[in-house]
Amino acid sequence: MKKTVLPIQVLFIEEDGFHLLIQAFLNNKKAWMLIDTGASKTVFDKERIKKFVDEDEFELNEKLSTGLGTNSMQTHSAIIKKIKFGEIAIKNFKTILLDLSHVNDSYHKLDLPVIDGVLGSDLMVQYDAVIDYKSKELRLRWK
Repeated sequence: MKKTVLPIQVLFIEEDGFHLLIQAFLNNKKAWMLIDTGASKTVFDKERIKKFVDEDEFELNEKLSTGLGTNSMQTHSAIIKKIKFGEIAIKNFKTILLDLSHVNDSYHKLDLPVIDGVLGSDLMVQYDAVIDYKSKELRLRWK
């Protein structure tokens, strides 16, 4: 079994709340991902993804998406040629693009770093993710 460990940046979000960020690489460029165990899929911000892929690679989805504080929103899909999470390299990853500006607007008001995407349960289940809050690490395993 192969393993990789990613450091987690713990963000203080008003009162007693916290958000967790990790660093990933999309097409060899640094990206910040919010860890969201309640998100069913790994998604990326429709505007911020433009620094990683060409805009003409986006495809409009007919199905509306729900979640992330919205009732429904228009989505696009794109293929990211290479995503790296530590030692894990995923090629030709088909992903959903959403408008995450409401999240980034909130982060900006709190003087927090903006996010490029959300690491969802699809990849966390696939890579047997363990979040270690004490050591501030995300551990991933695969065969």
